Amino acid sequence: MSLTTQERVSLILFFLVLMVLYGAEIFVLVRAIIAIARRRGFRRFLWSRPAIVLHSLAGLGLVCIAYGRFVEPRLIEVTMTTIRTPKLEDASFRIVHITDLHLDRKPHNETRLLSIIDSLNPDVIVATGDYLNDAFALPRFRSVLARLKAPLGAFAVTGNFESFRWSDLDLFSETGFRVLEEDTVAVTKRGETIGISGLNFDRAGAWVNLLADLPEERFDVFLYHMPDLIEDVSGPGVDLYLCGHTHGGQVALPWYGALITFSKFGKKYESGPYRVGETLLYVNRGLGFEPRPAPPVRFCARPEIAVFDVMPARP
Repeated sequence: MSLTTQERVSLILFFLVLMVLYGAEIFVLVRAIIAIARRRGFRRFLWSRPAIVLHSLAGLGLVCIAYGRFVEPRLIEVTMTTIRTPKLEDASFRIVHITDLHLDRKPHNETRLLSIIDSLNPDVIVATGDYLNDAFALPRFRSVLARLKAPLGAFAVTGNFESFRWSDLDLFSETGFRVLEEDTVAVTKRGETIGISGLNFDRAGAWVNLLADLPEERFDVFLYHMPDLIEDVSGPGVDLYLCGHTHGGQVALPWYGALITFSKFGKKYESGPYRVGETLLYVNRGLGFEPRPAPPVRFCARPEIAVFDVMPARP
């Protein structure tokens, strides 16, 4: 996955600012230590007004790093979206969307994930890829998915990790999840039906055939790992497009947002809802981390479980 020019520039500037900040802080501290060793006044190095500003910024940076490492990754956010559609007359469907679990050797948010989803009472659960960072976590991954219950079914597509790293693993055996490789299923509640279509990551080009014959009178959901197909598939056949992949940047800055997304659209569809033509795109920030050497932090990009209540247009 490549970076856009904007993402490359923002990443370089971000690290450059960090290098200058902490380089200057180290320089001031070293000069103060030398002054102490020579029994000269060191207060002008440590407690001048510019030095105090520098110390404050450096300290704030360390606080942000600690928060991003130890606090925010555990603050799962449940985002609720209500969709009113004339394609339903009486029944409502609750869809719970998870993505980018990135399970490692050590457990992370799995226990909380189970309790949260159980409390949401979903009709349907969907998952959109990048499930493992380490094959050692496969049994735990299967156990977690097997404990997720939805009366109308649980459906999954694969992400780039499953295509490039874990293509030889049987991820979904005995989990109760049906993998939509290039398939559409219809789920029915109180006599009304919605469609759920999905593509595995390595079948991106098959969207043309998959979505060609979707009935326009039915509400249809499309699952793919990343947002990169949105401007191809948006139209009357796809009402809701659910994906992940970007992690909301995993590290985002206030008022700027994601530094990187690894999407061909860059920051255009970095996280949350977007109306594209007749389709609602939702980019879920996911629950886990990119594997090392990427740092296991989240900042201004809380882990997320997304809930969609698809309801008749008339209350």
